[in-house]
Amino acid sequence: MTTARQRTLHMAAERNGRQSPPVMDAGMRKDLPAGVMRPEAGGLYDPTREHDACGVGFIVNLKNIPSQKTVQNGLKILENLEHRGAVGADPLMGDGAGIMVQIPHKFFLKESARLGLRLPEKGRYAVGFIFMPQDAELRLKMERVVNKVIEDEGQSVIGWRDVPSDNASLSKDPEIVATEPFHRQVIIGRGDDVADEETFERKLYIIRKVISAKIFSAFEGKPNDFYIVSMSCRTLVYKGMFLSWQLSAYYKDLHDPDFESALALVHQRFSTNTFPSWRLAHPYRFVCHNGEINTVRGNVNWMAARQASVSSPLFGADINKLWPISYPGQSDTACFDNALEFLLRGGYSLPHAAMMLIPEAWAGNPLMDEDRKAFYEYHAALMEPWDGPAAMCFSDGIH
Repeated sequence: MTTARQRTLHMAAERNGRQSPPVMDAGMRKDLPAGVMRPEAGGLYDPTREHDACGVGFIVNLKNIPSQKTVQNGLKILENLEHRGAVGADPLMGDGAGIMVQIPHKFFLKESARLGLRLPEKGRYAVGFIFMPQDAELRLKMERVVNKVIEDEGQSVIGWRDVPSDNASLSKDPEIVATEPFHRQVIIGRGDDVADEETFERKLYIIRKVISAKIFSAFEGKPNDFYIVSMSCRTLVYKGMFLSWQLSAYYKDLHDPDFESALALVHQRFSTNTFPSWRLAHPYRFVCHNGEINTVRGNVNWMAARQASVSSPLFGADINKLWPISYPGQSDTACFDNALEFLLRGGYSLPHAAMMLIPEAWAGNPLMDEDRKAFYEYHAALMEPWDGPAAMCFSDGIH
């Protein structure tokens, strides 16, 4: 793992068309390969046990006033988390970076007018951000599946838009270039029988799960080319396999004056238990996470075991469209995000669901009040703790 200073020097040299020399600092070992510079072992420090963790940040306007400044401040936070992320042998390939914002209504009004679409009022439409294959014919087939599911679930497709991007800052290695998806956004109109935003969010959850299942079934061998980054009437996620500064350079939308939000959650990834990929970058649909959930295998198994006995008056028979709650091959954070979403859409508030999944150390804690302790004791019979995260940021666009 090279330092931020070493990477910056290397990238600057690359841009100038020359090879950068390895950076030698005092106290660094000289017997390691070029570019791998670590201090000598001493005291409790052992370079063989060196590791790091992701960078997480958030900013919010407490009066819930959206602005482009909040988005830019979020991107600035992210750029300053560069040292918390990982970089591969290619200095322009990061483990992942991303940002979650509220849906920028003014921006989509302008984009809809440009595309000849009629956009409803805020809260009566949703935006789905989808990673899709570069193959135009295959992409069209997948879009037909998306359109049909949305309509079958009683909602309407207002239109699609390409998400403008600039990959000049990314690596030109052919194997890395081949992983870059095509970016599309689908704008979904709320059905007349959907009473409010919360019901709409629940319907969007069902739509996303059904789409994912149908794509996986219909395009066997190609599902990794398709991933729904976010689908909500409140929030929108932009992410990818970036270094922290590349996110801002890649997505042009983020710099439009009308791209406004009252909050921004940002994340720079250091993958510890999965390989980096576009879909595994954070934020997910609700969370970004620093650390590692050590109990994830047991948590996922218990969530799967409950499927046969779970019912919900909010979902009714539609609950059977939600299985599996978590998909194989995901990261620990992705599985946690799936569990949090399931509880949230099942009627729990976001703070309630988060406290169920990540309880404090309550047993035998003399400093905790009895009501709080009783809350955790009761929920311990309902849900096993997802144990191990160092920090978890989450939002549903409201909380």
